[in-house]
Amino acid sequence: MTAVSGAARLLAALCTLAVLGPLTAGLASPAAAADRAAGGAGPGSFTGYGFDTCEAPAQEVMDAWWVSSPYAAVGVFIGGSTRLCKNQPNLTADWVRTQQRTGWRVLAAYVGPQASCSNYADKMSSDLATAHQQGAAEASNAVATAQGLAIGRGSTLYYDLEDYPLDDTVCRQAALHFLSGWTEQLHASGYQSGVYSNIAAAITSVDYANLASPGSYTMPDDIWFAWANGRADTVTDSRVQTDEWDDHDRVHQYRIDKVETWGGYSLKIDQNWLDVGKGSVAPRQKALCKGVDVDLRRYPTLRAGKRGPAVEAVQCLLGKLHVRQGRITGRYDAATVRAVKKAQHKLDQPQTGKVTRRTWVALLARGRQPLVKVGSTGDSVLHLQRALTAALGKRVTVDGVFLQQTELRVRAYQRKAHLPVTGVVTADVWDRLASGR
Repeated sequence: MTAVSGAARLLAALCTLAVLGPLTAGLASPAAAADRAAGGAGPGSFTGYGFDTCEAPAQEVMDAWWVSSPYAAVGVFIGGSTRLCKNQPNLTADWVRTQQRTGWRVLAAYVGPQASCSNYADKMSSDLATAHQQGAAEASNAVATAQGLAIGRGSTLYYDLEDYPLDDTVCRQAALHFLSGWTEQLHASGYQSGVYSNIAAAITSVDYANLASPGSYTMPDDIWFAWANGRADTVTDSRVQTDEWDDHDRVHQYRIDKVETWGGYSLKIDQNWLDVGKGSVAPRQKALCKGVDVDLRRYPTLRAGKRGPAVEAVQCLLGKLHVRQGRITGRYDAATVRAVKKAQHKLDQPQTGKVTRRTWVALLARGRQPLVKVGSTGDSVLHLQRALTAALGKRVTVDGVFLQQTELRVRAYQRKAHLPVTGVVTADVWDRLASGR
């Protein structure tokens, strides 16, 4: 984002400060609440990696990073008087739509007037009522800008409020009223409200105001906090004491100004971890075969004469491949041997009639094979997690949510298969899994 000071401010200093203000907090409109419940707007429901950079990258860069980087969310500065990246040649409605179609989650940041006691040229008023009105006006401007960029109702718009001294009571209260006006106007327009700031600045301020004087200010729906501790999570410290943003309402900017190269393109970025909306939600798993569990802790070698749950699982998978019919018995009989040979022929494997690791992996990986990475959910992730368990001989949690444990297993498989180690499951990874190699 814009320049962020790393200087920490002691929360204890706030304990002596008054936080009460004269204005009454507003409530989210029914339309905004309905939009949030419906989901589908940016950034939507997601848990995973994101990045932000000064200017919206060119399309070829976004395409290359989608395929090769771990990131699935991108932060963009959509406007505001204090936006440093004045020239944004790539940032258009078509650019936003293209990223959304690809799968990118777009975080829209707006950076206008800063605190009255800051060193920025454009400052909000120190008069509380005026600051509240200015926050509402900036929200209206942000909504108009967002709509022009195809960032629709239900989206979260984050106000970038840079560092200011928290021990200046008038300045701090004015900033809180400004953010209240921002939030209330966004809700009235059908948008969600976010605030981006150093964890030791506006984030500490809104949290302490919520703790010491609940209801005096309208709290943002989401917080996006800069804290360069290098940890990809949304865990805070004593500077955030309330539970206001504990329900998938956080973005953590955990590294700043890092140059990374993916797909041959280099960018100077800030790294973020998102947990927003409802988070990346596990899909409702449908039983592949009634009463049969294919999510095994290990996938052993099977041959004629074997019995038990693993045989039931392979008979289920053979049925899904349409090489076996009839009741699942859990007995590795002659009919199962014949079905395994048919499957191995279909999978371009040696027709041994014995289920080896290679056969397990190929059977488990079958299904839709889109690009998936951290934050992805669905049946394809279920197939992936089962196939990785068989391929690596190590238990992978099979829940349909691609988070960091699955990423580690993907990287291990890519090393084993001599593929680029990115943690992203591309067509090359699926092809290798589908072959059982």
